[in-house]
Amino acid sequence: MVNRLNIQKKPESLSGKEICKRIERAYKTLIEKDGYLLKVDANERSITHRLAIHLEAVFPEYNIDCEYNRDGFNSKRLIGYKKNIDSADTNGVTVFPDIIIHRRGKRDNFIVIEAKKLSNTDDSDKEKLDIYKSELLYKYAYFVKFPVGKDFKNDKCFSVQKFIEEIR
Repeated sequence: MVNRLNIQKKPESLSGKEICKRIERAYKTLIEKDGYLLKVDANERSITHRLAIHLEAVFPEYNIDCEYNRDGFNSKRLIGYKKNIDSADTNGVTVFPDIIIHRRGKRDNFIVIEAKKLSNTDDSDKEKLDIYKSELLYKYAYFVKFPVGKDFKNDKCFSVQKFIEEIR
């Protein structure tokens, strides 16, 4: 029997389609293993934390962090995002992306994810994702929605694609 090495693709060679499939796989695992959090309408941070754990399994070559506010040793800031800006904040708004997929300590802003429950109708995160891409140079940005409470149906026909949107 031939011993095969587990050779992973270099992250830079991943296509957008492959990346989306990995995110979908992590989302499906969230539904399977942590669907209870969606069913009981748990806090968004609890749900995104669990999604981040499942993303670690499908992006082993990267660090996955929640609410990560660092840009090197500085705070992560967006100049073009003005929602709830403090008048004393002249250097932009300090931001805390829900989930990022990156390499800590390097200028490698690979994927940023903002997430919302379906019950939250605030779409300002999509604007923020656009700015993450233009100002912080994230290669990919995704807006993820979570069906919670009565919107959550834990069945085998659950289509995750309608809850994951790439922001181009």
